[in-house]
Amino acid sequence: MLMRTDPFRELDRLTQQMFGTDGTLARPSVMPMDAWRDGYVFYVEFDLPGLDRDSFDLDVERNVVMVRAERPIRASDADMLASERPRGVFSRQLVLGDNLDTGNISANYDDGVLALQIPVAEEAKPRRVPISSKSESLAIGS
Repeated sequence: MLMRTDPFRELDRLTQQMFGTDGTLARPSVMPMDAWRDGYVFYVEFDLPGLDRDSFDLDVERNVVMVRAERPIRASDADMLASERPRGVFSRQLVLGDNLDTGNISANYDDGVLALQIPVAEEAKPRRVPISSKSESLAIGS
């Protein structure tokens, strides 16, 4: 019996296993993010489609925000025909400025987007300082 083999298919399969493009060995490193400021609020959005809300961890320590999520590896022994969605643990750290109020961060996960809202700290907002004259200072002191 003559067996036909495709050496390129075997090379592709080995490459996927070595470099993790089939999701079994590689650790996903991509967590696309947008960040912007609008008025006195900073917004950060992460694209993480297809994850359960319960798979996220959001930790804040001083001015560092750590976002962690996990898409589990398939437990099936089936031969994958295509696997382009990264699996495993995703994580990203954001170092925030001291002018943000990390005690009042809010987070929401809808339609595959994790959205954070980080308000500017009250002491960092601009304020008006009254200006007095020298004569007013003397009048108050007498």
